Amino acid sequence: MSPTHKVTNQPPPRVDLDEYATNPALVDGVRQHGADWARAGLHATGWRVGSAAFQDDAARAQRHEPELATHDRYGNRVDEVDYDPGYHRVLAAAVADGAHTAAWAAPRPGANVARAATFMLYAQVEPGHACPVSMTHSAVPVVRQDPLLAREWLPRLLSTRYDGRLVPGKPGALFGMAMTEKQGGSDVRANTTTAVPAGDGRYALTGHKWFCSAPMSDAFLVLAQAPGGPSCFLVPRLLDGGERNGVRIQRLKDKLGNRSNASGEVEYDQAVGRIVGEEGRGVRTIIEMVARTRLDCVLGTAAGMRQATAEAAWHTRHRHAFGAALVDQPAMTAVVADLQLETEAATALALRLARAHDEDASDAERALRRLATAVGKYWVCKRGPGHAAEALECLGGNGYTEDFPLAMRYREQPVTAVWEGSGNVIALDVLRALTREPATLDAFDAEVTLATGADSRLDAHWRATRRLVREVLASESPQARARQVVAALALALQASLLVRTAPPAVADAFTASRLTGEPGSGGLYGALPAGVDLKAVAARA
Repeated sequence: MSPTHKVTNQPPPRVDLDEYATNPALVDGVRQHGADWARAGLHATGWRVGSAAFQDDAARAQRHEPELATHDRYGNRVDEVDYDPGYHRVLAAAVADGAHTAAWAAPRPGANVARAATFMLYAQVEPGHACPVSMTHSAVPVVRQDPLLAREWLPRLLSTRYDGRLVPGKPGALFGMAMTEKQGGSDVRANTTTAVPAGDGRYALTGHKWFCSAPMSDAFLVLAQAPGGPSCFLVPRLLDGGERNGVRIQRLKDKLGNRSNASGEVEYDQAVGRIVGEEGRGVRTIIEMVARTRLDCVLGTAAGMRQATAEAAWHTRHRHAFGAALVDQPAMTAVVADLQLETEAATALALRLARAHDEDASDAERALRRLATAVGKYWVCKRGPGHAAEALECLGGNGYTEDFPLAMRYREQPVTAVWEGSGNVIALDVLRALTREPATLDAFDAEVTLATGADSRLDAHWRATRRLVREVLASESPQARARQVVAALALALQASLLVRTAPPAVADAFTASRLTGEPGSGGLYGALPAGVDLKAVAARA
């Protein structure tokens, strides 16, 4: 206690609560998409990530960043990344709860929804570890294309036992992915890393990767130029005899955010890799991994929105000014309600996409997810940074300090818009799907029109969006308006989901604020039109 004053009017720590139970949008979505069978586990995870101990580990992992040791003290090459013990505890808990591969280990209707909810609960509190968790989840459909590799690696991928050491014989394994090179970026066909056949399906890889996230992973899926063209390879860090493979970590990236997770530049010096799929078809082989990680970008951003909204709501409920709690003052009520609207829409879309990725998906569901995942990846991830900035502002000066989690979140949110295809790459992928796979638009239309007649504003928006799609696809330069198309599609799908599944106050406020173009908002939060039930929406925050 300071000798000069008592500390008053500061919110208590937001710890020791069930992060699942306190998130009605997530609870509702899990139930609506047939995964309520997982509720006991999700409540347990909610308590775990909401505990003071877990949040302390998360903060330590962000504060004590990974360090690279290229050599030991005797000069031997080791290529080890050292993490704070808190990071390992976070990652171990996520793996134990199946945030990585539970949907593959026990497929059933709603399995990907339950896994998505688990992933989101962990990513809400500590986002860095979600990178290797996501890549491990997304590697499964690639690895199982090859029976021999599947027999060797799938049991380890599906394991819920985590061991952060680089030692042979571990029961579990985490995977990474390495595609990007200095000269190519998103143009992976311009890669120069070579793969020379060495017999028995093995190749010797020589070259570099400009970005390799989670370089401490046990194995990686890598694109390299084989004699037959760009091909996909599984590159382990340890060879069969336990010796280290020729994977050299050159340095770690000094990133804006995602600080607890290492991202590195790697060199391959005759690194041994096993080919996955056919020579020359590496992009097609690895594309399923890319699609799954794009879904996780949506999940991760929605999780970040939940953290930002929850922290803003907590602060404004416990902080008083001018005789009332901040959240009860109309200007702040509108801001918190608007932040919650964005979180509701992102969560609804994320869980709908997860359901479309279940093993029982029909052809129509697969067509829907092909287009809607790209649409969601573009839109939700683009909305993340602005949302975090507004939430941070609700905490005033506290929000701008590293003592509270929203400074970390503000630095974190841009990464999902960059990873697995930045904005233009994703927008062009949407155009590609609309042009080459017309069944995807049919499936998208069928999903949106499930809400036909329930809200005239949505009906009008969808009619205008269909006209826009036809107009842009018939134009001389569809690329120039690709982003406009994707935004219109995203808002239509989000609105349709909320009109069908959310409480009336939420659905009404979303369509009124996002689809009508009422003047005055300028795209900023808190400028909601008259007539919406601000208190009802803010209460769900």
